[in-house]
Amino acid sequence: MEMPRKAAWGKMKRILLSEYARSEPVELARDELAGLQGVAPAIRVEPSPESEDLYVLTPDSHVGVIRLGRLTLEIRPKLPIDRFFFILSYAVDPSLWRDELVEFSPEDTVLEAVAPAFCRLVARATYRGLLHGYRTEEDALPLVRGRIRFNDQIRQRHGRLLPVEIRFDEFTEDINENRILLAALHCLGRLPLRSAAVRRGLHEIAAAFHAVTPIKYGQQHIPSVSISRLNRHYEPAINLARLIIQCGSPELGGAGVAGTCFLVDMNEVFEMFVHRALKEALHLTDAEFPRGASGLRLDEAGAVRLEPDLSWWREGRCRFVGDAKYKKVNVQGVKHPDLYQLLAYLTGADLPAGVLVYAAGEGEPAQHVVRHSDKMLIVESLDLAGAPDSILQQISQLAGRIRELSLTA
Repeated sequence: MEMPRKAAWGKMKRILLSEYARSEPVELARDELAGLQGVAPAIRVEPSPESEDLYVLTPDSHVGVIRLGRLTLEIRPKLPIDRFFFILSYAVDPSLWRDELVEFSPEDTVLEAVAPAFCRLVARATYRGLLHGYRTEEDALPLVRGRIRFNDQIRQRHGRLLPVEIRFDEFTEDINENRILLAALHCLGRLPLRSAAVRRGLHEIAAAFHAVTPIKYGQQHIPSVSISRLNRHYEPAINLARLIIQCGSPELGGAGVAGTCFLVDMNEVFEMFVHRALKEALHLTDAEFPRGASGLRLDEAGAVRLEPDLSWWREGRCRFVGDAKYKKVNVQGVKHPDLYQLLAYLTGADLPAGVLVYAAGEGEPAQHVVRHSDKMLIVESLDLAGAPDSILQQISQLAGRIRELSLTA
């Protein structure tokens, strides 16, 4: 187990933690303790019997960086940073992962891996200039442009001819695609990046978005973007930008300490990777192999919705269903909740067999035939410690198993 280390940079404090690993006692001031519990409540904080100012910290599946005033906490994934970056980059865009593989040092963090990769993706997407598109605007102007909003003209102008209440489409770079990229650039720019070159690169790239409206999106309120041939070159950058915004935070305040955080949920990254990799290996479309919203229901009335990570649809019927788990779910008083969940998916889809994919170490390969139903729960394990080609070979073998199951459905 990697023990936490604390280093002083001037007046700065730095604590290193590892995913799911219980730390040695670390010193936290009262405002730092309150700020940490407000920012990352999933980190278990236990008082140390050695001193009232010492605490034992145990992170969950979230890895990244938290900055609270002069305190910086870095939470490292169990995986080597290059393996983490591989599964993340492949989940974002399989066609680019080989180009994005770079050399990492053992000291590199999740943030230090993500930030330069995002800079490269944005630079690649915008090397011919920012994307332009049409955005509908409403305004009151001294001339007619576009369509007159007659109801607003009558209600607001009371018979006056000018100005005219109009609605028009403007061809502009101030569109959602660019706003999302700019929001992610600003999010990274607020975080404690060590590399001066990366900080400078973020600033230089953001300068190209000077005509784009800066917006601080809520983590769950990022606008959707329809991908077409016109903006497909933006898709990898937008995918990573969404993740950055969802994992980042605006400036945090309260409890006497201000700060920011960037925390990536390894559960989410693993599920994204398994879904994307299997979809690519099976040569399926998003409609054929959706993630989450599948339309499955458990009950006859349709009140209990089911959202499996993996499902394969042909001719309007579900031919395969499965789930991906980075870590076993623990529910107090309930044994094997992951298997119960898979059984519910099979029941809703009326299928004889399904697959539960664990990260290696969380579940051994097995087959469970359910009594009185003849349904089979297949458990597979995916070893993420090997080279990328080895991981993809495991995915290919798993895809072959899934293809066989779909043919018997």
